[in-house]
Amino acid sequence: MEYRKHIQRVIAYIEDNLTTDMDNVSLAAIVGYSEYHFLRLFKEAVKLTPMDYIRKRRLTEIVKQMMKSNRTASDIAFEYGFNSKENFTRAFKSEHKILPTEFRTTKNSLKLYERIRFEENEWRLEPRIITLPAFELVTYKSDEGLPPRFWNKYNAKKWSLKLSGGEVVEDFGVSSWNNERNHLDYFIGIPKDKAHGDLSGTITLNIVGGLYALFETPVATHFDFVSTIHQTWDYIYDVWLPASGYCKADGYEFESYMEDSRIFSEKIYIPIREKG
Repeated sequence: MEYRKHIQRVIAYIEDNLTTDMDNVSLAAIVGYSEYHFLRLFKEAVKLTPMDYIRKRRLTEIVKQMMKSNRTASDIAFEYGFNSKENFTRAFKSEHKILPTEFRTTKNSLKLYERIRFEENEWRLEPRIITLPAFELVTYKSDEGLPPRFWNKYNAKKWSLKLSGGEVVEDFGVSSWNNERNHLDYFIGIPKDKAHGDLSGTITLNIVGGLYALFETPVATHFDFVSTIHQTWDYIYDVWLPASGYCKADGYEFESYMEDSRIFSEKIYIPIREKG
């Protein structure tokens, strides 16, 4: 894929110029492509248009600056090409489903978009095979298209503390494939025995006991935590399960994490049974 070297040159230029104006024609000219050919190859390599990539990278760098500085978010955003507070707030809310002010208050882990690199990285994790007793979770059902966006809302609105009655407890994100809607149903909540607060609007899930593969994501930073989680899920389904002596069993798969710990690693539980 020789063209990836050319797209990598464009990405290097973008990364050096995130605070300046760019357009598709000038980016295509860096590698001598027509605009049409450049857009097709860039999207094939990156899975985003150049302008979408630039927007996600700018929002990511703004978040990093917000974490490091007491400057206003709008001042930082202005440096990265957002010409008004309203435009920045709209873009941030569209990307993360919370307001910049909510993020600054909670400092929860956002799904950031780091510079794309085409080098293949070795990624290997070995799970612990455990027998888990059955238990119940009290949860809210996601109303967002992507789980990270619902986690943002859950953390920003402090729903965990609402459920527990003020105690800091471990949170669980539960996945269930809805065959009728061809859609992933996702839930976030806490163990029922910890739920001593306001439980209005919740759904109780029964987690079946049995054999599970327990993965722990590599310790990450605040900035790449969510990406590390996604990479771990991809590894589980694309690499580990096909090569293991197990297949996925019936039941929920779920992840658990305590946001206030600021230890950027989470546990992923996959119900399994032996092949054959």
